[in-house]
Amino acid sequence: MSDELSLLHMGISSCWVYHHQSQRYKMAVPLLTKKIIKKRVKRFIRPQSDRRICVKESWRRPKGIDSRVRRKFKGVTLMPNIGYGSDKKTRHYLPNGFKKFVVHNVKDLELLMMHNRTYCAEIAHNVSTRKRKEIVERAAQLDVVVTNKLARLRSQEDE
Repeated sequence: MSDELSLLHMGISSCWVYHHQSQRYKMAVPLLTKKIIKKRVKRFIRPQSDRRICVKESWRRPKGIDSRVRRKFKGVTLMPNIGYGSDKKTRHYLPNGFKKFVVHNVKDLELLMMHNRTYCAEIAHNVSTRKRKEIVERAAQLDVVVTNKLARLRSQEDE
């Protein structure tokens, strides 16, 4: 436990330890060392969606001949363009330093065996509770991080 605290003091907060059925597993540390910076985190909203109820907020490119947004006037809604893209090296990375890989069964999890420092598993929404338990146990053996390992799992006193 003291080595984990020393890692935290050194600034390495990506080392997770959790207890599972009285066994102790040390989770994989992400390979990514570069800081993830998003150029823009605010969503691009559709022009005049704040004025009319029938115009929803989801982005649509303005195509009108007189549109101020399309003509890029100063002080109007911004349009999305390639300049707002994330850095190629950190694109698609989650805040925990891993890329997401959706897993439907234990066999899918085996693909992450050699890539456990780059990818983390996310159990698909339509997987049953019984299969989820198997996936979480196998992930702990393979040292693969599972982002939603506590989803749909009941504790012993609930049953």
